Formats: sequence, structure tokens, C-alpha cells
Amino acid sequence: MCGFTGAVWNRDRPPITPSQFEVATNMLTHRGPDASGFYYSSEGSSTRCWLGHRRLSIIDLATGQQPISNETGDLHLIFNGEIYNYQSLMRDLKSRGHQFRTSSDSEVILHLYEDLGPDCLSHLIGMFAFAIWNERDHSLFIARDRLGQKPLFYANGSDQFLCASELKSILAMNDERYEINQEAIDLYLRYQYVPHTTSIYQGINQLPPAHFASWKAGEFRVERYWSPPFAEKINNTPEHYKQKREELRDLLTESVRLRLRSDVPLGSFLSGGVDSTIITGLMARELDQPVRTFSIGFGAREFDESEFAQLAADRLGTTHHQRTVTPDIEALLPRLAWHYDQPFADSSAIPTYYLSQETRQEVTVALTGDGGDEVFGGYDRYRAMLLAIQMDRLPRPLRNLLSAGLWQRIPGSIQYRSRSRRLKRFLSELNSSPTARYFRWISIFRDEQLSQLYTPELQNDFAETDAARFLNSAMSNAAQRDLVTQIMAGDLQTYLPGDILTKVDIASMAHGLECRSPFLDHRVVELAARMPQEWKLDRKAGKRILKETFADLLPTEIAERRKMGFGVPLDHWFRNELRTLVHDVLLSQKALERGYFQKGAIEQLLSEHDQRTHDHASRLWSLLMLELWHRTWRDTPQAPLGPVTL
Repeated sequence: MCGFTGAVWNRDRPPITPSQFEVATNMLTHRGPDASGFYYSSEGSSTRCWLGHRRLSIIDLATGQQPISNETGDLHLIFNGEIYNYQSLMRDLKSRGHQFRTSSDSEVILHLYEDLGPDCLSHLIGMFAFAIWNERDHSLFIARDRLGQKPLFYANGSDQFLCASELKSILAMNDERYEINQEAIDLYLRYQYVPHTTSIYQGINQLPPAHFASWKAGEFRVERYWSPPFAEKINNTPEHYKQKREELRDLLTESVRLRLRSDVPLGSFLSGGVDSTIITGLMARELDQPVRTFSIGFGAREFDESEFAQLAADRLGTTHHQRTVTPDIEALLPRLAWHYDQPFADSSAIPTYYLSQETRQEVTVALTGDGGDEVFGGYDRYRAMLLAIQMDRLPRPLRNLLSAGLWQRIPGSIQYRSRSRRLKRFLSELNSSPTARYFRWISIFRDEQLSQLYTPELQNDFAETDAARFLNSAMSNAAQRDLVTQIMAGDLQTYLPGDILTKVDIASMAHGLECRSPFLDHRVVELAARMPQEWKLDRKAGKRILKETFADLLPTEIAERRKMGFGVPLDHWFRNELRTLVHDVLLSQKALERGYFQKGAIEQLLSEHDQRTHDHASRLWSLLMLELWHRTWRDTPQAPLGPVTL
């Protein structure tokens, strides 16, 4: 796992100097603390190229340095990620005459591209982002893995192309400040992350998952190379169900086995949920020594899974490391704002950051259960949608009564996970169309809330914005299937890469920890995409086929427990430890002068939260992280090399 930076430009424009490029590359030192490497191309060409790399050594510790070149020296690679089937690919490439100077997976990509060009991507099993400079035709090829586990940003201009693992590196290569993309702010306040393909800056984009791109002499094209096969539905019969359970068992076991290849210490995250317990259980059966497992808690009972993590550890015989943390959130905030270098408002970044910090003290690689919810239907909102679809069959007058009247009489609750709160939210949207209903369910701020929050100028700017198009476009990949499957297809291609995988990548890489996700092996995802919705969930529970297939690894208490999620007590913090800070920051002259939000609307959010009439914790966190991002990345004269005083 690593970080990289690339720059290509026409020689008649001002060059990117060696010192400037070194700074840009070293902005990623946290991703690759073990080594750095550079390549510069200028001989006899109208185009210049810099490639920079920061290495976290996982495989082939002695000779796996980058940038790396092919036998003839005309292709040069920088790579972030892991190719899990690299050994079989290497054997095949050697049989075809390729000469290897290392035992690394990065050299496999290079030789495979040499033979197949972009078609090499279909042969790779793993998580990856990489760039290949072709010295012969002065072109740059970039690619990102199918599910978006590894990030890749780029800035395309007519005479310059920049790319990097993180935004901060691109900022360090450009002398001119990029303007803020205000539409990205609107999307952020709804999704709690900035969706691909855009970014918080005008002129910088995220390469979407499952895409590659090429740049040559100012010409740029982007293409998709893979899509989850939701259109290929498996027949819902008992015979098929039995067969696919066996196939799932074999595929996920193989996925775990491939991800155990490491030349450095390895362990797993273990929350006590279904997904992490299954992954750890499969690891335990593959290894000849106890798995080192890690979990973390914050002391608040409603967010504490330590009992179940210990239960899973005892059942699986792991060497378990469990710690309860009293976080110093005010000290952590500047670090989060710097590492997440565009606004990011999933507060579970806090426990993920601390868990990664603790885990890195013992191991360099950790397997996770990420992706299980999106792939196998684990979220409560999928079952809520099943129920809502059934209620859509009710006569409209009755639905009008439930949606427009009854929900308002249900007593409110300030507890985020309370049943009354969820019921009110469910009933309030019964009159919406199914897709609009789901978008409103997942939105942090809704249209009516943003209309009160935005200044009139910003409201005018967003008048024509269709914020739901990002989700709707991803759902169309499963247009032939039932609505719940469409929603899962949408989450798989939006929420998973934009939120979950971004959160884990940035939090783990902040500590030089590599995280591997067996559920996101594309072969597992392809199998699950073809499965009927009924195999995954019903009104009572999700992950049916997963729980039944791996029942031997799951204690009953874990298989039957309600999903908790990986959260923190934000609502409490904003009324206590962080109350002064959030008031001072959001109502500061500096924040109000940015021209986004109306002071009265901010005051109302803070007052309602203080008085416990509403739980605005997620909205206040979104606004707080947006302002802290501005203070870190916009109020400084140049890209800061590390966290700043806020």
C-alpha cells in the first residue's frame, strides 16, 4: 500500500521543478513511510513527465521499490494497492518470455500492460490505482480498481495532466489556487461526502471506480471497463440456492486466502458483527497460528460492541486486542481535516482512525469486513424499503393519512437509533416516489432544510441542481431488477466507494496501515449481484445467505443481533465536550463571511440540538467539518504540509 504522484506537461509551459515535485510526493509520506522514489523523463521529447512514489513495504521488501520499469525501459509504473493473484500471473508472464527483476505485484502489472494494454485490468484481482508512462508515444495511462478501494484524483489541462493518490499532492504541484466547486458543497451536505467524478475543486476530478483513462498530447479519454452484473439474475429455486451457497463458501474462502499473502505482520478488525466475524473465522482456518484481532470502543453503551467482539474472539480462538478510548476530539479535528483533504462528514472516521492507530502498533496489514452490508443487504434501510413497497399498495387516502398526519403524532426522540425516531422518518416519506423516498432517507440535509440554511445567492446557484442524479445513475445498472436490488446496486457504486472505502483508506493510511476487504473481491461481488433479493433479506433480517452459509463461524448471539454500526456519541458531545467549539466555529465571523449559510438557520440548529427537541448531530458535524476544511485548505497561503491550528 502506497501513495503516488504523477505530472505530465508540454515543455513550452513552466516546468514543475524537482523541489516542487518532491514536496508534492512527500505530502503522501503517511501512506508510504518506508521509502520514496522518483522518475523524470525529458530526453528528446516535447513532453515532460515526473513520477513520484511513497512506499509502504508489504510484499518483496528488498526489491519492490517504485517507480519501476519494464525490460526495455520504455514503460514506467507507479502503483498503490495489492494484486492478490500476482503469483499466478507472474508464472504465466514468465512462460511467455518476460524477465522479472523483482518478486513484486507491481512488476506484474507492468508486464501485463505491456502485453495487453487496457485489457490487463480484467486479469487483476485486487485493489489498485496506478499510472503508467509510455516513453515511446509520450502517453500516460491511469486506472482504478473495480469497487473503488484505492483513490485516484486527476487534473486535466490542455498542456498539463496531474494525478495523485490524494488531493493534497495535486495542490502542491500547482502554483495557482483551484477555485471551489460550489455544487460539490451541495452534494456533500446531502451525501456526507463529495461524489465522484467531481471533487471539491473546479478542475480536479476523481477517476470513478472500474474506469481507466489515458492522456496524450492534451487529448484525454475516460472509459469504464467493468460493471457489476445485476442484469444476470439467478433463478430463485432451492437447487440454485444450495449450489450458490457452496459457490459463495468457496469464493469467499479463496478471497481470504489470497489476502493472507504478506511479508509483514497481519491481523484483522473484529467488531463482533456478522461480516468481521466471518472474515476472521475464515482467516483462523487458513492460518497455523491464532489471528491477531483488534477492536475499539468509546465507553458509551449504545456504541459499545466490545462484548460481542470478545465473544467472537473467544469462539474463534484469536489473540484479541481490545481498548476503550477516551478521545481528545478537539486535538483530533485538525488531523481529520488535513487527512480528509476534501470535506468528509462520516463521523465513524473517528473510531476508524483510532482503531487504525491501535492496530498499527501490532501489525501492518488488517483484513476487514467492509462491503458485506452493500453486497449482501445488511442495512436496515433495505428492509424499510421492502416494507414501504408493501405499504405503497394501500389505498392513497390511507397512505395520505399515515404520511401527512399520523407520523406527526408519534412522540419524538432525541436518540438517533430510537424506534420512534425511525418510525416517524419512515412514515413521513410514504407519499414520496420510491426512489425519492430512498434519497431523502439517506440525505443528511433535505431540500427544505437546505432552503432555510443557504443564503439566497447560494439557493439561486443550486436551483437547477439534481442532487439525486448521482444515486439514480448508479441504480440504473440494475434497472431490470426489483427496487431493493436497484438500491443496493446504487449503494455499491456510490456510498461504498464515496463514504465507506474513503473513510477506511484515509484513516488507515494516516497510520501506514493496509486494510484488505475480502468481501470486495470482484468475483464475490459478481456472484452476489446475480442473486435474487429474496436470498439476501426479508422484512426481519438481512444477509440471509451469508449467515446460513457461514453459520459454523457465527455465534447465535452475533447472527441474531441487531446491526449497531461503527459510531460515536456525537449528539452528547455537541451538548457537552464540543458545545463551545461547535458554537464558536459555526457562528464565527470567518464562517459566516464565506457566504454559504444564514446565521439564523445555524443558530436554530444549535438551539434545537441544545434544547434536545431535535438531534442535529450529523448535520452539525457536516457543517463543522466543512468549516474546518476551509480553515485548513483555503485559509492558508499554500497547501499545508501537515495539520494546522484551527
